[in-house]
Amino acid sequence: MKITEMSATELAKQVKTKQLSATEVVKSHLANIDSVDGGINAFLKIFHENAVKQAEIIDKKIANNEPVGKLCGVPVAIKDNICIKNTVTTCASKILENYVAPYNATVINKLISEDAVFIGKTNMDEFAMGSSTENSAYKKTKNPYNKDCIPGGSSGGSAACVSAKMAPVSLGSDTGGSIRQPASLCGVIGMKPTYGRVSRYGLIAFASSLDQIGPFARNVEDIALLSSVISGYDTMDSTSINIPVPEYNNFLNKGIKDLKIGLPKEYFISGLDEEVKTTVLNAVKKFESMGCKIEEVSLPHTEYAVAVYYILASSEASTNLARYDGVKYGVRNKTGQDIIEMYKLSRGSGFGKEVQRRIILGTYALSAGYYDAYYGKAQKVRTLIKQDFEKVFEKYDIILTPTSPTTAFKLGEKTENPLQMYLSDIFTIPVNLAGLPAMSIPCGMSKSGLPIGLQVISKFFDEQTMLNVASGFERSR
Repeated sequence: MKITEMSATELAKQVKTKQLSATEVVKSHLANIDSVDGGINAFLKIFHENAVKQAEIIDKKIANNEPVGKLCGVPVAIKDNICIKNTVTTCASKILENYVAPYNATVINKLISEDAVFIGKTNMDEFAMGSSTENSAYKKTKNPYNKDCIPGGSSGGSAACVSAKMAPVSLGSDTGGSIRQPASLCGVIGMKPTYGRVSRYGLIAFASSLDQIGPFARNVEDIALLSSVISGYDTMDSTSINIPVPEYNNFLNKGIKDLKIGLPKEYFISGLDEEVKTTVLNAVKKFESMGCKIEEVSLPHTEYAVAVYYILASSEASTNLARYDGVKYGVRNKTGQDIIEMYKLSRGSGFGKEVQRRIILGTYALSAGYYDAYYGKAQKVRTLIKQDFEKVFEKYDIILTPTSPTTAFKLGEKTENPLQMYLSDIFTIPVNLAGLPAMSIPCGMSKSGLPIGLQVISKFFDEQTMLNVASGFERSR
């Protein structure tokens, strides 16, 4: 097997046992990036020199019989809104094109402690706002299965690089489906942990009450491995929850017979592509054949989720992005005659159209006279959406849904229709509003050769059941 086709778990094992060197592993992946990425544009920055240096340090540790970590020599790609010290971190925005992070995100420190190797920063929708990775200020990422199609977003680069075997695993962020939707469209596995399970310290904020960092991989075992490394309580993040993290790999292969699975009727509505619907329902039948009990359930407030999300996320974005004014950091337009004009010109030239649209929408929703009508009401409906899930989880262990209503659409197909683009996340958004863990796993292919994803949702802080269910499905295919 080629090095680039091996899983992260197998690579770490072979590096530890000296069957492969970390340097070999890293150079093989760098060579694949150089060969493949020109046609995909998954990376904004490739760490050729630093990655090899990291690998050489790991090889020396192994040669000296020093202890090494769980991700020993494994290349990891990082979405460009996660800070790595002394590295340019742009969020795919012109306003941060020269920003060098002065510190590591907590997840980066956790990966370093387990001897992972950072291979590059991946492309994304600007400030994680988008569903197609077409909103990047620098380049458009393409789907490895069909380069005329989008890879999904906003973590499109992180999904595409794993799909194209440029990295065995990667990190993305998920605010309304930004890990699960691109994972579905690129035929890989992507997981959004419970809100508070993984530290957000060092993740450049889009919507603070929704954002979560999570992993991409090509198999469930690697998702479990990476999740166990990056999860855990962090005093640097006030939203981090102090709950012990299980060793997720110990919960795989436990069997799923007699598990109660809910199938929400609101996710099988008009607008769902027939091919996606058929493929997902065939996957559900597979669970039934493995002894699971499948029943239809209702999440009645699902229809309000998209509206609620775009009010709340845009409101939080308008507040979080107010700091980018050309004063402390970021690009400054120097032609303004006074400070107000400098603010306007810096933000007007630094932010792209989609970011500006959401800042305006959020500022409007938070303005005097409209706060209660929009933001306040959206928060109340968010609570109702969360309660819908809690009610279902009183009787059921897992919820299954499609991840995306369609397969990957053509580049440019929805860029002029923001509302149509927003509906790409209709099945993933409710999970973020509720704060639940969820993941997308491949469940089939369309006739045109594009991947289709199945979304698995579990109870708060019950990632282990979700991973076991995904592992059972993976083995059955």
